[in-house]
Amino acid sequence: MKKIYAKDNQLVFSSEVDESLANAIRRYISKIPLLAIDAVEISKNDSPLYDETVAQRIGLIPLKMPSGSVKEDKEFTLKLSTEKEGFIKAGELKGDLKVVYEGIPITFLNKGQEFEIVATAKVGRGIQHAKFNPGLMFYRNTAEITLDKEFANEIKGVFPKAEIKEKGNKIIIQDNQKADMIDFCEGIAQKNGAEIEIKYNPELIITLEGFGQMDVDDIFKKAVEELGKDLEQLEKKISKE
Repeated sequence: MKKIYAKDNQLVFSSEVDESLANAIRRYISKIPLLAIDAVEISKNDSPLYDETVAQRIGLIPLKMPSGSVKEDKEFTLKLSTEKEGFIKAGELKGDLKVVYEGIPITFLNKGQEFEIVATAKVGRGIQHAKFNPGLMFYRNTAEITLDKEFANEIKGVFPKAEIKEKGNKIIIQDNQKADMIDFCEGIAQKNGAEIEIKYNPELIITLEGFGQMDVDDIFKKAVEELGKDLEQLEKKISKE
């Protein structure tokens, strides 16, 4: 594996891995145990939003995962009570857990209005509801693109880090960076009526994007762990038959 880009909640790396395995890991991101608000008890809601809408918005607020393992039957409580005029934001939820993004707006109060809720968070998985998803993963094949030499400066202007080699009156571009260059190069060829040759390689560019609940590196590791657990169970069942 070769790391290409890593910042905040995004990780891009290359790896020679079979597409079927990469796709299995991608799907198993939705099986990672994750905390999210699952129930909201609303005592007071003078805001313009219905209780059901408020509950849905609160349920989708990402929560920071505590360090160490969390028992799946354990529940966590968050409370919010305010009479403050203006926007009510996620950072005002206080209790056993912290929110990832404090600035997420929940609803709005006018002068003299009240809002009071108690939220209960529990462990779940993305296959049950999207709020339990820690992030997403997508991938593509690396490629070798051959174009006329005259387009080299245009490509460098948009992709300054692109690996470009000259071969006679042609240039060979290695599409192995974070950005996908194939569409851009195909657009150049189509616009100018030029020939283009694209040769796909077995190596994949894998992109992971997290929603902030856990470190993006851990998302990939835990997805692999969950896939491994299911494969072990499958192996045991096959051996019994």
